[in-house]
Amino acid sequence: MKVTMGGNPITLIGNEVKEGQKAPEFKAIKGDLGEFKLSDYLGKKIVLTSFPSIDTGICAMQATRFNQEIGKFDDVVLITISNDLPFALNRYCGANGIDNAITISDHKDVDFGMKYGMLIEELRLLARAVFVIDKEGNIAYMEVCPEIKSEPNYEKALEVLKRL
Repeated sequence: MKVTMGGNPITLIGNEVKEGQKAPEFKAIKGDLGEFKLSDYLGKKIVLTSFPSIDTGICAMQATRFNQEIGKFDDVVLITISNDLPFALNRYCGANGIDNAITISDHKDVDFGMKYGMLIEELRLLARAVFVIDKEGNIAYMEVCPEIKSEPNYEKALEVLKRL
């Protein structure tokens, strides 16, 4: 998959995932510094969204937009992940009313980045992507943004979510 940042090619490393496959289990760090495991949320519909850093405009818009949209559902878990420190994620989300999202950090082990193929080799940041995971734990939809500086297709992800 070709992905660029500002038009310049970047390298994504890790295992490639595909729609229809089981969402790989991964561990990350929660805002309270406890351990997050994806398996703790299986049995629910999940929107898992990754981005380089909450402190950039497009990433902030992505977190805000999904937070607003997921607030319209009562049976969906929104998980946002980046390699930001948990403190930065907590600060931004608290200051901006992002309360429908579970924000987690992959900075320590980059377990998500490697298991989903989302780690940007040159920067040790995560690529911008959206994964919709069904109640059985399968990836029903995924989008890896071909240009990191572009927003994901919110409507398409939400359309798939509504059909689940």
